[in-house]
Amino acid sequence: MYGEEELLPISALQHLLFCERRAALICLEGLWQDNPFTAEGSILHEQTHQEETECRGSLHIARGLWLRSLRLGLCGRADVIEFQFADESQPRIAVPLSDAKGLWRPFPVEYKRGRLRSEESFEVQLCAQALCLEEMLGIEVSVGALYYGKTRRRLEIPFDKAIREQTEAAAHRLHELVSAGVTPTAQPQAKCHSCSLNEVCLPEAMSQRRSVKSYLKKATAPPETAP
Repeated sequence: MYGEEELLPISALQHLLFCERRAALICLEGLWQDNPFTAEGSILHEQTHQEETECRGSLHIARGLWLRSLRLGLCGRADVIEFQFADESQPRIAVPLSDAKGLWRPFPVEYKRGRLRSEESFEVQLCAQALCLEEMLGIEVSVGALYYGKTRRRLEIPFDKAIREQTEAAAHRLHELVSAGVTPTAQPQAKCHSCSLNEVCLPEAMSQRRSVKSYLKKATAPPETAP
C-alpha cells in the first residue's frame, strides 16, 4: 500500500510505456512541451471535463471524477465514467447511486485524439482507471472503452488477466523509476520524431554524450609520438 503523498498520475503510465525517459522527464524533472497533437488532446480533455453530469434514462454520465488506488499508488481524473443500469441480481459488478434507484455498472471511457486504433499504452491507462474504480467501489469492472475524437468512434477494451497484469507491472515500474530519481539515458528511435519532448530530450545528442571522466582522461593523455 502507498500513502497519499506517494500517489503518481495514472496518465504517467501512458508516457512510461511510450518511453521511460519521457516519463522521467515529466515526473522527475517537471518538463513538458506541447506539439499540435498534444495540444489538441488537451483541449479534448478540458472540454470533456467541463461538461456537466447528465442522465439519459438507463445511463448516468459522470465527467471528471477523481480516482485513486492506494494498492497501485496511482491517482488521476477520469474523462467519463458511464454508469449503466444493471440487474438487481448483479451486486458484484454494480453499485447504488445516491440520485437514482437500483444498481449501476461503472464503465470508464478515456478520450483520445486521432483515429480509432489499438494502442497498448492507452489500454493500460484505461485499465488503471478500472482498477481504481474496483478498489474504491469494491466491485469488478470488466470492460471500458477508448473514444477517438477524430473518427468519433469507440474501441471497447476488456480488462482480462493479461492487461491487468501489464497495468500492475507498469505501475510498479513507474514507482521504481521515480524512487530511483534518475532519468534514463536517451535511446533514439523512429518514434522520437513524433514526441512533443523531442527538443527537450535531444535524443540524438544525449545518447552520444561522453562521461566527464573519459573526456578528461583523453584530454590529459600525453601526445602520441610517431614511430
